[in-house]
Amino acid sequence: MIQATVNPATVSQPRYELIVEKDVDVPMRDGLALKCDVFRPDDEGAFPAIMTFGPYPKDEHMDYGDSAEENGPYMHWESANPEWWIPRGYVQVRVDMRGSGHSPGFCDIVSTQETLDYYDAIEWVAAQPWCSGSVGLMGISYFALNQWNVAALHPPALKAMIPWEGWSDLYRDSTHQGGIFSDGFFSFWYWDRVVKRTLGDNTERWRDQFAPFFDDIRDHELDGPYYRERSARFDEITVPFLSAGNWGGAGLHLRGNTEAFFRSASEQKRLRMHTGTHIGPFYRLEARLDQIHFFDYWLKGIDNGLMEEPPIKLAIRTSADEEDWRFEHEWPLARTSWTRMFLSADDGGRLAPDAPGAAGEVSYSAEGPRSDEFRGASFSTEPFDEDVEVTGPLNLVVSVSSTTDDMDIFLAVRNIAPDGSEVCFPNGWAQPSPASRGWLRASHRKLDQSLSLPFRPYHQHDEIQPLVPGEPTVVEVEILPMSNVFKQGHRLRLDIQPWEDDPTIRYSHDNSEHWRGRHTIHVGGDQAAYLLVPIIPSSA
Repeated sequence: MIQATVNPATVSQPRYELIVEKDVDVPMRDGLALKCDVFRPDDEGAFPAIMTFGPYPKDEHMDYGDSAEENGPYMHWESANPEWWIPRGYVQVRVDMRGSGHSPGFCDIVSTQETLDYYDAIEWVAAQPWCSGSVGLMGISYFALNQWNVAALHPPALKAMIPWEGWSDLYRDSTHQGGIFSDGFFSFWYWDRVVKRTLGDNTERWRDQFAPFFDDIRDHELDGPYYRERSARFDEITVPFLSAGNWGGAGLHLRGNTEAFFRSASEQKRLRMHTGTHIGPFYRLEARLDQIHFFDYWLKGIDNGLMEEPPIKLAIRTSADEEDWRFEHEWPLARTSWTRMFLSADDGGRLAPDAPGAAGEVSYSAEGPRSDEFRGASFSTEPFDEDVEVTGPLNLVVSVSSTTDDMDIFLAVRNIAPDGSEVCFPNGWAQPSPASRGWLRASHRKLDQSLSLPFRPYHQHDEIQPLVPGEPTVVEVEILPMSNVFKQGHRLRLDIQPWEDDPTIRYSHDNSEHWRGRHTIHVGGDQAAYLLVPIIPSSA
């Protein structure tokens, strides 16, 4: 059981029975009326409201086998359980976005139209007699990611939000990590989870009601207006928020939660990083207490000590099945010892504290078809002589070349036990995964110097810059934030591969056209390559 950090006796207590109103009209500025369900206390008073708004039909009942909350008749995909929240003095509103569920119109997900509709729905909720005028947003995944977008429009009634495991940059966080198309998830998600949930088997004329999202992201190879319309504008986000991410969510949402916390303009923001499945942690009592503690302060005005608490709560992964909560004040941690581990071709590939004097290289074939045998280059530290905590983002700076004009770089940071086995960690779907991952297509190596930092490169993805075959070229590869204690005697290993190490993973990337040529990693000499690692001093 995950230990709660909020005392259950200090949050709003259950007092009310539940009233349900179905298919209530929500008027939009263009005259269309969306449909919502309202769950509210059986009381004449006015209460703060929490909302979800998205393409998953509100009437679809979901049971969660991995949740820590009892399943009830009003449980819904990736949203809060009214049977827990309404007795504690909150209204819950679920809105079917335009063109989905029971709402009429044309569905164009994460578009400007959706964001404007969300704004209108927030203001409509605030004006209802059962609402106190304060509105909060909360939900997982899709019900999280569009919170970033609507927050930038500053709806007056929006007082706080909890985006739980949701991307904030459609291009970088989800569809094209490192510039490589993530077809493994998006090839089924939009059709199965959005279109068919509304239309069922009546999909012959689906394009009359739904935008061709998968076609659009596949055809838009570079970042640009299409993705900027559908991504967070961090400098416009000022509402208080609790950004909840999952260390195991590298394939889709992890970067969105940490990047939004790091870059947003809000002066009242909090970051929570947990472990577990993509859905289960949201419903744990420990998490619900965090959620209501936050909303009690911002939506009800209860002085519960929230502002005296550190803004960051991290689950420090001490082993594959152990974690310890720790509170922090900044991200990345101010006391981080940013450590360069230099790549060396010696002894089959080493990570060393000093750059090798002599130049070296490691080459591997990228010719398909992909096989189960390891294909790539590995670099490993010596066994650690004490426990070493690595918490934060990483960056690989390396010179590469290829016999072709491009190459895909798939990185995995691994925790290797003394017996040579890997200490894996569950991802959001309970599959074993490495400590962290990174991706880059070399032709997308161009950096935005105004946003890049030594520990987090920021790629522009606005043009293709082919490699010159055989010519070494420096690239920086973003590796997503991690938290892992490498036990005494364990080693940190960096794997560089031309493709995904596990083709069955849910968030695989389409790079088959790049399974060609021979790739080379250049190390040492005047081309010193290094992995920048965020080591947290043990004395802290």
